[in-house]
Amino acid sequence: MNGEELRDALRSEMTAVTPPPPLSTAAALGAARRARIRRRTTWACGGSAAVVLAIAAVTAIGTPGAGGFRPAGPAPQAIPHPSAKDTAEPWPTGPDGRPQEDRTARAGSRYDQGARLLDEIVSVVPAGYVAPDNPANQPADQMPLRAHQAQFEDKVNGVDVWSYMSWAAVAQKERIGRLLVEVHSAGNQLPAEPCALAREFWGMQGDCQVVTVGAARVGVVVRPASDDRLDQWAAYRHPDGVVTYVAQGARLDGDRPGLATLPFSVPQLAALAVDDRFHLQ
Repeated sequence: MNGEELRDALRSEMTAVTPPPPLSTAAALGAARRARIRRRTTWACGGSAAVVLAIAAVTAIGTPGAGGFRPAGPAPQAIPHPSAKDTAEPWPTGPDGRPQEDRTARAGSRYDQGARLLDEIVSVVPAGYVAPDNPANQPADQMPLRAHQAQFEDKVNGVDVWSYMSWAAVAQKERIGRLLVEVHSAGNQLPAEPCALAREFWGMQGDCQVVTVGAARVGVVVRPASDDRLDQWAAYRHPDGVVTYVAQGARLDGDRPGLATLPFSVPQLAALAVDDRFHLQ
C-alpha cells in the first residue's frame, strides 16, 4: 500500500457516516476521481483489518523524526484530492537522488515542510487547551495524537504540485478534539472563489460564509452538511496561488469524549488561514 492509498484509508476512518452526495459539478467530478482511485486500491477489499494496519503504519511513520509519514494526519483518512491522478512519469526525486517509491516524501525538504507545519499548528493552540504528544506505546488501533505528511499531487505545466497535511490533538482535561492544516503549493487546480474553495476540502459540503481578514477574503464552512468529520474549516488562496485550509473538530475519534467548545471562533479560524506560518511553498 503506497502513501496515497494509506492516506485515503485514514481519512475514511475518521468518520462513521457516509459522505453526502456532491452538491456541485466540481464536487461530483472530485468524488468520481476519488471513487476511481479507491477501486484501484486493495484497501477497499481489506475491511476493518486493513484499517487497523493502516493506523498502525501511521503511528510508526506519521510522527516527526519517525523517518516518514503517512497521509497527513490523524484520522483524516484520506479522500484523494481531485488533483491526484495516476502518472507514467517517475515520482519526484528524493534526497538520495532516486525517485520516490510513491507520492509520499519520507525524507528531504518536502518531508521537513510537513514537520514544520505540525510545529506551527502546536504553536497556535490557544490558552486553555493543550496539545498532547503521541504516547510512547500507543495502541495500534488508536488514532495518533499528532502526525504530518508531504505528498506529491501532480505536475502542472511542468511544475510539481505538492500538498502538506498535519494535525494535532487539542485537549481540555479528558476531552479531546483536533486542529488540522492542509496546504497545497502553487500551481494547484483548486477553485479561486472563497466558498467554492472551502467546499472543495475533502469533498465536504456545508454552510459557508466569506470572512474578510484585512484585504483577504476567506471562505469558512461554519457548519458541515451530513459529513461531519470536522466541524469548521477555513480556506484561503494566497496571491501566489498557494492554498491553505485550517480546520477544527470537536472530536478526535469515536473512542474519546469530544471538546465542549471549539478552540477558535470563526474570525480567528479565518485569520489562521491567512497567517504566513501556514503559507508553505
